[in-house]
Amino acid sequence: MRVIGGSARGRRLKGPTRTGTRPTSDLVRGVIFDLLVAHDAEMGAVLDLYSGTGALGIEALSRGAERCDFVEADARACEVIRDNLARTGMLDRAKVYPLPVAKALGRLKGPYDLVVADPPYEYDRAETELRDVVERGLLAPGGTLVVEHSKRRDWPRELGGRPQLLSRRHGDTRITIYR
Repeated sequence: MRVIGGSARGRRLKGPTRTGTRPTSDLVRGVIFDLLVAHDAEMGAVLDLYSGTGALGIEALSRGAERCDFVEADARACEVIRDNLARTGMLDRAKVYPLPVAKALGRLKGPYDLVVADPPYEYDRAETELRDVVERGLLAPGGTLVVEHSKRRDWPRELGGRPQLLSRRHGDTRITIYR
């Protein structure tokens, strides 16, 4: 696993420390950021939810995001995120919240121009939590929400009042973008 583009392009990232964690592949990360560029998504302030290794948020930082907040409930994964931020020289532009998403929502300092979310495929509260992100004003007006999820699950046409911009399938993964 490596950073695909930007200032940290080619830098290797540490992988997950536990089995069952499914990091976003380099290919899917590349597709996500190509779609964001094609749709003129802002990347000033970024929020990476269900962060895992932090690869999505680090990719955004490498491509010019000013700052990124990472939310991850697993303490070992938070250490991996911090290590990956140190490897890429981006610790000073990031904050890691070692909390479940539902608990972190009241502590985050939005609004965020871009929210990227890669919840576990079988996690049944992700849609509710991401709707809360929008309804609490953590996603900036005109901001973009990207959800990486299983191809077996369709996400709603609108989420918290934000319409679905597009949904694309890549192997077992589906990328759904709201704006």
